[in-house]
Amino acid sequence: MILMKQAQPQKHAGSKDEVVVFMVTQETRCTDCGEIVKQDQLLRVEEDQPLCLDCADLGHLEFLPSGDTALTRRASKHSSKRVVVVRWSRRRKRYERQGILAEPAAIVQAEAECAADEPQRAAKRAEAAVRRAEEDRQYLANFAQAIRRQFPGCPPDDERTIAAHACEKYSGRVGRSASAKELDTTAVKLAVVAHIRHVHTEYDRLLAANVARRDARQRIAGRIDQVLTRWSARG
Repeated sequence: MILMKQAQPQKHAGSKDEVVVFMVTQETRCTDCGEIVKQDQLLRVEEDQPLCLDCADLGHLEFLPSGDTALTRRASKHSSKRVVVVRWSRRRKRYERQGILAEPAAIVQAEAECAADEPQRAAKRAEAAVRRAEEDRQYLANFAQAIRRQFPGCPPDDERTIAAHACEKYSGRVGRSASAKELDTTAVKLAVVAHIRHVHTEYDRLLAANVARRDARQRIAGRIDQVLTRWSARG
């Protein structure tokens, strides 16, 4: 059994200077010893050939899962050998980091260091969270002001809704784009148009009725222009 996606994996995972091993998604036979590497176990690929960790001279290392950045950073620093562990995500069609392999003693030392300064790091995380929350609050206010400048006739309730929706963290919406953070007029208009489309037209009802997206947008284009014209006017 040869690898499902791992035949040329180094192209897709890690930087060129990183050693990478793979958490396999199906059973794979080690080329050297013939042992089966079972699903979710680790292997190394060298010259397109799958090797178990022992045959790749990595069996002495211990797996440290992702999740604690400080622990991973410190274990990496203390270990003379560090290996990145990745797994193929079928849903996202890419390799994603799962953690690292490091020397057991390095992981133990890193865990001790993290335990010793956890209170200080927790305090810094709390301070950073407060700072980010304030920055987000100010950005939301600035975005709402940008809407008001560009569309002075926009009702206050709509203005607040547009800003909150467009600027929601991790949403991937226009308000989180680099141009929107500079309060670019085009980005602001895109957020306003998206709001009008979903709230002030029959667009969502058309989609629910299986009207093609392009056709639905053509049908409501005039209504969007009407609202934009009205909101662009002052008092």
